[in-house]
Amino acid sequence: MTWTRTALLCAILVAPTSQAFGGLCKGGDRPVDLVQLNLRLAGKVHDYTANHGEDRRIYSAALNQKRDVYVYVPPGYDPAKRYPLMIWLHGLAQDETSFLKLVPLFDQAMVGGTLPKFVIIAPDGTVNGRAGLREPPALYLNSRLGRYEDFIIYDVWNHAVTNYSIRPERGAHVLAGASMGAFGAYNLGIKHKAEFGVITGVLPPINLRYADCHGRTDTDFDGSCIGFQTEYRPNAPIARLGPFGIITIRQRDVIEPVFGDSPDVIARVAAENPAEMITTYNVKPGELEMFAGYADRDEFNFDAHAQSFAYMARARGLEVQLACVHGKHDEQSGVRLFPAFAEWLAPRLSQHAPKD
Repeated sequence: MTWTRTALLCAILVAPTSQAFGGLCKGGDRPVDLVQLNLRLAGKVHDYTANHGEDRRIYSAALNQKRDVYVYVPPGYDPAKRYPLMIWLHGLAQDETSFLKLVPLFDQAMVGGTLPKFVIIAPDGTVNGRAGLREPPALYLNSRLGRYEDFIIYDVWNHAVTNYSIRPERGAHVLAGASMGAFGAYNLGIKHKAEFGVITGVLPPINLRYADCHGRTDTDFDGSCIGFQTEYRPNAPIARLGPFGIITIRQRDVIEPVFGDSPDVIARVAAENPAEMITTYNVKPGELEMFAGYADRDEFNFDAHAQSFAYMARARGLEVQLACVHGKHDEQSGVRLFPAFAEWLAPRLSQHAPKD
């Protein structure tokens, strides 16, 4: 994979939030002293990885290999009580270790009462367990890269409900993530709405075929001029990065690792596009609670993704909570979105959380 290609994938798909809310774009994070981290938490991180001296990884039948997973249990976790569950999906060029920087933020919110107490499981969604800029994005889909959807929905889910005390109601089950992880949360949440009732995404690419009524993909959202991209243009620029825009990001760099380059590639993308899946999966009013937080100057036009998704969803009578901050597709925007994310999530999980 060329540097230009990896740079583009990193910029578009990595969870672009602060060290507390997702991490930076790099090939995995430096080893974290889990003992010291847990000493600073009111809750606790349980280790099912090979990152800390012993191999405690879980076996994934879907991928036919061991995979790293962390589980956070909230302050005062009591197996005799049942808790809501969040599955947190990381961004590209990251792995499960990025979750360890996110944990203190959730922990503090639970201690302070901003969030109710719930369990969070954070799996490694990288291709072949390797985080890095040269690794293709699995997008949490079943594809030629592997059965990553099945890994999340079956292997990760089963580990959580087998080893932890989890509420059975679908309204107590959350799929969440940032950037690429937000795409995964929406895609899997719509497909598996019988098991998950809550979907949250920060800086989310949730309308992969976004275009205006003239076929342009780089325009601001306008409800009076909406459409879908109908033609795959592999060399068409998505964005230009770096000084003076010297790095050109093209459609092929994002699409082909997962969807290929066959003549039906647009149909393949459409089948996995959350903005279209709400129709193809016949999502009904009240079935899903959905949150999408975006930045108004997102370089990759993911603000238009979120707005167009919400427009189409609301046309079907679905509720989508949007939150907007002034900023770009970067860590500062992720930080500014967390309070709105937590404020929206809290009442939805409070009804399922155990009472102290």
